[in-house]
Amino acid sequence: MAGVHLYFGGFGFPEPIGMRGFHLLAFVPVCFLLWPALKTSRMDRPTLLDWAWAVASGLPHAWVMWNWDVVSDRMEYVDPFGPFYMLLGITTIVTLLEATRRAVEPGLACMIIASLLYMLLGPWLPGVLNTRVFTWSEIVESAWLVPTAGGVYGPLTGIVATTIAVFILFGSFLQASGTGRLFTNLGAAAAGRFSGGPAKVAVVTSGLFGTMSGSSVSNVITTGAMTIPLMIRIGYAPAVAAGIEAAASVGGALMPPVMGAAAFVMAEITNIPYSEIVVAAAIGGVLYYFAILAAVHFEAKKLGLRPMTREEVPPWREVLADAHLLIPIGVLVWLMGARWSGNYAAFWACMAMVAVAFLRRRSRMGPRQILAALINAGLTMAPLAVTIAGAGIVVSCLTATGMVVAFGGIIKGLAGGSLPLLLILLAATVLVLGMGIPTTPSYIIAAAIGVPQLIEMGIPMLAAHLFIFYFAVLADATPPVAAAAFAASAIAKSGPTISSLHATRFGIAGFTIGFAFIYDPAIMFQGSAWTIFAATATQVAALTLITSAWAGFLLRPLGWPLRLLVGAAGLFGAFGHVVPDDARLGVVIIMLGLAFTGQWMTRLRTAPG
Repeated sequence: MAGVHLYFGGFGFPEPIGMRGFHLLAFVPVCFLLWPALKTSRMDRPTLLDWAWAVASGLPHAWVMWNWDVVSDRMEYVDPFGPFYMLLGITTIVTLLEATRRAVEPGLACMIIASLLYMLLGPWLPGVLNTRVFTWSEIVESAWLVPTAGGVYGPLTGIVATTIAVFILFGSFLQASGTGRLFTNLGAAAAGRFSGGPAKVAVVTSGLFGTMSGSSVSNVITTGAMTIPLMIRIGYAPAVAAGIEAAASVGGALMPPVMGAAAFVMAEITNIPYSEIVVAAAIGGVLYYFAILAAVHFEAKKLGLRPMTREEVPPWREVLADAHLLIPIGVLVWLMGARWSGNYAAFWACMAMVAVAFLRRRSRMGPRQILAALINAGLTMAPLAVTIAGAGIVVSCLTATGMVVAFGGIIKGLAGGSLPLLLILLAATVLVLGMGIPTTPSYIIAAAIGVPQLIEMGIPMLAAHLFIFYFAVLADATPPVAAAAFAASAIAKSGPTISSLHATRFGIAGFTIGFAFIYDPAIMFQGSAWTIFAATATQVAALTLITSAWAGFLLRPLGWPLRLLVGAAGLFGAFGHVVPDDARLGVVIIMLGLAFTGQWMTRLRTAPG
């Protein structure tokens, strides 16, 4: 099935609904055959009950794949939704819930159930939670057969079935060819003598790739297949490694020169030249990755991850022996930079990988290695397919109940004319909208809701749009539904929720920079050279303090009193926009200097001899 996805990526996909049905038919039943129902269940082979679940889960998707024209031509909520549709829809929902419980985690299954219950119980809830009455058929139809608004066959599943699936295959081919060995050796040779060095290389790699692709989940799959195992190997916990990769991959959409599709949409909406948007976002993108690197450094110091010994660091000739494997990555970046479709670029990158691997015996891929790559790709796709389909149900429920659109009026009334409160509420709104919704539509909807309110309060258009854009991007890494973190957790074999919490921690700069766009226009290269320098320096010092306090380490472990003081000073520098900029800069510089000096003196006093 993974091989069929690869073929489609290069030679064209079937009609969208049919492709989504095929994708779920390929990978949902697999979850019942490979993941046991309980810890006490048989682990060596599936039971008859597992086979029954697998067959039941595949039947609705097979029907949709075969009858894609019927689904596409239906008028949603208008055409009859009879008993046969009800049976297929309920079967889809129930089997998807069980597959999610087995292959992903019970928490996501509970969230899907809560969303469906909200549609059922909404008419009896008070205030803004109140909804119109939904019949059972409307609830099942919205979750299953309303692809324009989300649901099982919505745009999320479409993205996974096409672009992301081929990127998963490329990541698997990278592993099979030995590119993982290349990155391991490169990271060790370049940064192995520094604490947590390979993880820092992983951050930079994910960021550089993300600037070209603009898709956080595909970034995770492509680079995470190499970087996450590397980070786990040097001592990071699986959930922490997944969080680092998710935060770094999400940030690719924030970093010029490409910034993903949403930035091009921003140019169309605002009539602001794309080049101007890129310049305005440049400092923020660099600061985002600075904060991740700082957090990774402090985390490594706290964990005591020692540098590699001289014997463990490979010589550069060992790195150069695999240098030819960078060619397919260059092909992918070049094609993406030339604005080829992601799936087509990834397909040719896969072909290039097979061809280039034959240049040296150590990387050559025979039929056995290619088959193993396809199998590994399929094993990665299965839980991701279930995860995204489940997230689609949550999105569909929020859309059908009107909660997505109602947020605009609600937050305006709650803000009561207060700009700080309006920003907080808008940020929360965008993060809620981003629960499983791709960045571009999330940004479009949120901009329609929030930008007019910000402009009404005197905020420039570009700053307002960048604020919304940042939080739309960060939604892919923040719980409860974090597509990028979920993809990373599938590779790291860690819990999706805890991985998304770590992703939020490492991506903290996205929150501070988002607010800086509103209060510190100098961060968008607006103003004098001094104001630009001061705004940037304030963020650098503040993010250093925040990441240090969160890790509990600067030059040495921070005690709780100093840790709280350092963290408070960092938060004041990042968010204390009620005081003059020079005052904030002075506070963070003084606090950083005092903490650094104090720890330096303590280390000198406690040093042996």
